[in-house]
Amino acid sequence: MTTDDLSTPLGQNAQPRRRRRLPFSGVQVIAAALGLFLLGFAGIALFHQDRLGGEPVVRVALQPDTAAKSADKDAAASAPADATKPATKAASNPPANGQKTITIIDGSSGARQDVVVASESSATGADTTSAIMSGVDARLLEKSRYGMIPVVADGATPFTAYAAGTPAERAKAATMPTVAIVVGGLGIGAAKTTESILNLPGAVTLAFTPYGSDPAKLVARARGRHHEILLQVPMEPFDYPDNDPGPQTLLTTQSPEQNLDRLFWHLSRIQGYVGLTSFMGARFAVSDSAMQPVIREAAKRGLGYLDDGSSPRSVAGTLAQGQNMPFAKADLSIDAVPTTAEIDKALAKLESLAKTRGNAIGIATSLPVSVERIGNWAKSLESRGVLLVPLTTAMLKSKS
Repeated sequence: MTTDDLSTPLGQNAQPRRRRRLPFSGVQVIAAALGLFLLGFAGIALFHQDRLGGEPVVRVALQPDTAAKSADKDAAASAPADATKPATKAASNPPANGQKTITIIDGSSGARQDVVVASESSATGADTTSAIMSGVDARLLEKSRYGMIPVVADGATPFTAYAAGTPAERAKAATMPTVAIVVGGLGIGAAKTTESILNLPGAVTLAFTPYGSDPAKLVARARGRHHEILLQVPMEPFDYPDNDPGPQTLLTTQSPEQNLDRLFWHLSRIQGYVGLTSFMGARFAVSDSAMQPVIREAAKRGLGYLDDGSSPRSVAGTLAQGQNMPFAKADLSIDAVPTTAEIDKALAKLESLAKTRGNAIGIATSLPVSVERIGNWAKSLESRGVLLVPLTTAMLKSKS
């Protein structure tokens, strides 16, 4: 140790430690990992035996034809051991009426499987049977690509066949002021629809949209409570597409053929209705070229039409008159302002119109407050000299 070593302050002459460095940087690690990922992906794409090539796949459970397989085994067991000819498929029990047995062959292994499926005629028969069970006249149904739709048959029309009320009630309506009320927006929401069906008087007509999980079942229940049914057809409003009525909306920009195809889809969603009305549709209703094919088709199929009155320039009335079809136009919206006070005021106005003109028609939505106020108002209506009637009665009375 030298003198300089002793006089030097501690630490000033210390040699700095060397830092160990990795032979690669963090960026290089990330690049290598990304390269390995891309290499693995390319390997899967090139060498993985995926016949579908990444296409979406759905798995469907099919019921095997166990009876046919059992018959095959029995035939094989009973065949002679020294038979030189290949065994032929034994005749199996024929499938149930309206069903077919088809054979599915695996393209890679050649394995065969027999399955039983319902035939097209069976499905059509099921639709017809369901319609008959709900009180729908099977003669007034015609098959379309979407299902069964209404048609005129043997001089009968859906408008007359499904009209509510008895001849005695119609005769009474001819001698008294009458009011018809149509409550719409039903079919979406089973609880709300059921509440309207149960709590509104049977003379109130119910309008169903074509949407909902099972609108046909709800319609059958409504008809069981003696409500007349209208089908609400979604039509283009002025602020479309910001305000969109829903799938398959009839549009002024579509061709007549396209709109009729969409109309058939709506017609097939429920059965047993007396006519049509629009769901929204203020822009569509003022277009003569758009409305004419729809009104003509509805008239040909024996349906009536209710104009909801939302568009003063609607051409529906003129077109319906040209087709000699049952038609009516609503006089006012009962729950345009959905409060108890305003609804009661609108009902009083509707009653006054009926007394002045002999007949009045109001429309409402299925809001709970609307259902409650209409039901309460209707209880004492006849004692005030006005009769609540189904829409068809009001339509025929207005026409006469």
